[in-house]
Amino acid sequence: MCPDCGYVPNFELLPYADGVIINYPDTGDWTYLPPFEDKPRLNAAYQEAEDWSAMIQCNTIGKLNKLIEAGYAGRIIQVSEALHEIIIAVIADMIDELREVMSLVCIAGPSSSGKTSTAQRLSIQMAVNGLRPMPISMDDYYRNRVDSPRKADGSYDFECLEAIDLELFNEHLQKLLAGEREKMPKYNFRTGCREYRGNELQMQENSVLVVEGIHGLNEKLTASIPANKKMKLYVSALTPMSFDEHNRIHTTDARLLRRIVRDSQFRSHDAEATLNIWRDVREGEEKYIFPFQTSADVVFNTTLIYELAVLKKYAVPLLEAVPRQAGKAFMTAQRLLNMLCYVKEIDDAAIPNNSILREFVGGSIFKDAL
Repeated sequence: MCPDCGYVPNFELLPYADGVIINYPDTGDWTYLPPFEDKPRLNAAYQEAEDWSAMIQCNTIGKLNKLIEAGYAGRIIQVSEALHEIIIAVIADMIDELREVMSLVCIAGPSSSGKTSTAQRLSIQMAVNGLRPMPISMDDYYRNRVDSPRKADGSYDFECLEAIDLELFNEHLQKLLAGEREKMPKYNFRTGCREYRGNELQMQENSVLVVEGIHGLNEKLTASIPANKKMKLYVSALTPMSFDEHNRIHTTDARLLRRIVRDSQFRSHDAEATLNIWRDVREGEEKYIFPFQTSADVVFNTTLIYELAVLKKYAVPLLEAVPRQAGKAFMTAQRLLNMLCYVKEIDDAAIPNNSILREFVGGSIFKDAL
């Protein structure tokens, strides 16, 4: 903490919508104030979440705790999940309305935003509308490891766009959209090579390609496909919840808790390991995801107002196990524990098996795709 506010002279207050924007340096250089960049679609999604949570009188942890104490936890879960169902159905309807010209959906979002479950649930809703979603994994188009770009320290850079064989990816997209049958690659992460295992795709009537991955919003990924033939969907977890009327919960912290729980459940990583790589994950998001947010045609907010009450049961023992000698990881773990101590737990038995939250705590009907 700074001794006084004079140590942070570079900031500005900007009128925005019904409030103000506090713009301040966030790059580590406190002498440089970056210009404010408006993101109207993202702001609209966040504002909608805030308005909705206020409307159902559950926009703070204090109010959520009271509802849990009163025995309404199941009701909150049902209402939150119903909202997701409606939004996903609306997005599927938008795709259906454009079926005559649009045949490619690109889904992107930061870590632990729920991209995988969103892609699966959207595909199901598209099928309800008579469409035939055809998933394509961007991971299968990684360059062979020997050809992968490297970072300054010599390690492989699997996050950058150049790690994807863009020429092959676009060639296959063009052929598929032209109605041709194409042999699809499968990337072997153990050998670091692309393989062909007999999987072939050919689009049929009402088929729509669904591509999910970190670079989905980057125009360079699908440069060969005209803009009117594709829809870009940005997925993020923009929590509207605050502790009270004055202390908000940072969206990044909510995603970090999701990631800690998921890494433990499915990747055999403890909280310390996740916390140690989180900075690199965030740097990758700043480079490869956030700069392209404004190009999204649709924004889907995957936050669930009750999720902290569920994540607490899983996250607390993991965070408590982070040793003091872990340094920054220990400090972050303690900060997250302090945050969670104000949240009452909810039994996750009532969460449906197609919930986005199931992607992180387990029990998802989409588990084979996670």
